[in-house]
Amino acid sequence: MATAVFGGGCFWCTEAVFKMLNGVSSVLPGYAGGTVPHPAYEAVCSGTTGHAECVKIEYDEQVVTYRDLLTVFFASHDPSTLNRQGNDVGTQYRSVIFYTTPDQQSEALTMIAEMNASSEGGAPILTAVEPLTEFYPAEDYHRDYYALNSHAPYCRIVINPKLEKVQKDFSALLKNGSV
Repeated sequence: MATAVFGGGCFWCTEAVFKMLNGVSSVLPGYAGGTVPHPAYEAVCSGTTGHAECVKIEYDEQVVTYRDLLTVFFASHDPSTLNRQGNDVGTQYRSVIFYTTPDQQSEALTMIAEMNASSEGGAPILTAVEPLTEFYPAEDYHRDYYALNSHAPYCRIVINPKLEKVQKDFSALLKNGSV
């Protein structure tokens, strides 16, 4: 199994997206990229710890590639906004890739360069690419948030459209029954 760590705004959204993909065995919401050891959600939300809400993805490279994961990551949030995803504003909602290997770093930087080159006149990709130094799992009540709260207004208004987009655009990557 390989590991990928992405921050694409609210980790409830990002977790729900990647749980749909074939080859992904686990998706754990958490915090990375900050300076405070073992941060709590309230501290991360204050923007004072430097952490981003992110997900740690365990996946089978024989089933889904890192490039596939990057493609879904970039398509499921707005990588051209700085420290913001929709109404979620602050450094904790930044678009960031925490690489775990030099190959992941290279692949992420290459993909960002390709995306910027192909969108002449479009907004540049502002996604940061940083080494993963430490990942802290989020509190238990954040795990499987969408699955446990799919009828909540935030899930219906914010998460559902992301899931529908991934289901439409990446049906070949989905686990059976995810559509």
